Amino acid sequence: MTSEDRARSGFAEFVRAETAGLTRFAYLLTGDRHHAEDLVQVALARVAVRWERLDDPGAYLRRVLYTQAASWWRWRRTRPPERLGASLPDRAGPVDDVDLRLALRAALARLTVRQRAVLVLRYYEDRTEADTAELLGCRVGTVKSQTRHALGRLRVLAPELAEMVGRDPQEVHR
Repeated sequence: MTSEDRARSGFAEFVRAETAGLTRFAYLLTGDRHHAEDLVQVALARVAVRWERLDDPGAYLRRVLYTQAASWWRWRRTRPPERLGASLPDRAGPVDDVDLRLALRAALARLTVRQRAVLVLRYYEDRTEADTAELLGCRVGTVKSQTRHALGRLRVLAPELAEMVGRDPQEVHR
């Protein structure tokens, strides 16, 4: 087996192992399944070209996904903003996971790209502050402050999330 064959085999194995997780990460950044899939394809194409030179292709991929998502959000700023309802409709029974996921998705969409990326990496992918900082190309202090600002914004923009997970909204503000 030649080194080129080994590289292709390694890349194919990497793609099989990582695509689902990367697509979820991209979806949480963009809030759009189709755009997330497109971002992953662009990122994988960039990794394929550099495959043999990358020390940590997963970190490089997440960085590409983040920068591409940020570029997309900058482009979307020129579009008129979407109108969101003042509050979620009343529910007769307990909250379904679907309701919580939809509310969380809507709340994440109202954050900046960096805030969203920090929350997704820290709480969805369960990464450390240091890992998150490395993946986003910033300092640990930036990750800490972005996390604090993002959670504060979520508390203001979507207080219903605290109620949906069974917490007293007054306790969440403390």
